[in-house]
Amino acid sequence: MFIRTLAIAACIVATIAAAASAEDATVVLSSYGIAQPQYGKDLYSPFEAQCGCKVVVDTGNSAARLAKLEAYKDNPDTDVAALSDASAAQAAKEGLIEPIDVGALSNFPKLYQIAQDPVGGHFAVGYTFYATSIVYRTDKMPPVTSWQVLWSPTLNKRIALPDITTTQGVPVAYMANLTFNGTMPDMKVGIAKVTALKDSAVTYYPSSAVATQLFQQDEIWAAPVGRFDWPNLKKLDVPLAWSMPQEGQSGGMNVLVLVKGAKHKALAMKLIDAWLSTEVQTALASDLVDSPANSEVKLAPAAAEILVYGPEAVKSLHLVPPDVVLANRAAWVADWNAGMAH
Repeated sequence: MFIRTLAIAACIVATIAAAASAEDATVVLSSYGIAQPQYGKDLYSPFEAQCGCKVVVDTGNSAARLAKLEAYKDNPDTDVAALSDASAAQAAKEGLIEPIDVGALSNFPKLYQIAQDPVGGHFAVGYTFYATSIVYRTDKMPPVTSWQVLWSPTLNKRIALPDITTTQGVPVAYMANLTFNGTMPDMKVGIAKVTALKDSAVTYYPSSAVATQLFQQDEIWAAPVGRFDWPNLKKLDVPLAWSMPQEGQSGGMNVLVLVKGAKHKALAMKLIDAWLSTEVQTALASDLVDSPANSEVKLAPAAAEILVYGPEAVKSLHLVPPDVVLANRAAWVADWNAGMAH
């Protein structure tokens, strides 16, 4: 009887140990909901096979997931998060994330310089970026070489512009500010120039889908958009081109962060490193999911034409520093509203 009791006790201990081991071999990722099947194929499954662990994914937009990190600050249930650079800067400011030991990331040196420390203090590493530029009708206008084309009388009632509160709003105002020699961080010149087009623009679009629809309906000939919309625009039965203005392009970056107090920090670091690898970045780029932040990625021409790819394209990016966005966004919106009211 005593021996049987010991055997049962040993079995219970083994079961508890196995359950604990299974829990320890889990890494929880907070990420965007888009392209999850492709991420599963190109990143999660290969990583799980390599590490003998399980990747659990919690999806949602940046704002909602940032709020969840705040709610669970004292007892985090997330290990790694994929956020916009501005959200990562906010997370760092609120003490929700911790610096990443980039020396422990074997793939860190492969990143383009702009992706190595986009938030400052090594609180994040960039894994993809997008460009913002002008898409235009090649049958209606000559090649676009400057952002100044948006103020051309020939485009009166033929352009759409992003609202300041959209993803493209700040990048477009920033490029207007750069083009017309405005100062930062007030960006007053750029905001004034963009709002001055209110009588010329068909609309200040609330989402990129509106710009796509206006192109399709032949209502506009030009609009600043994000590169992630380019695949859908290319599908339209309309002759369109992506411009590379002499002033450059703006855009944004998505980054990976390590949650402060992460329960599975070692696995989290391994996941981040795998995400930045040449193999994973090539696979995701080839599937048209992410523009590669890894400079060693080589793409076929069809994928390269869709994404932000290569040293020249990366060098053309003028990204607004996320700390500048956080500190000045409210003032920019106030100036924008004032400009639209006049």
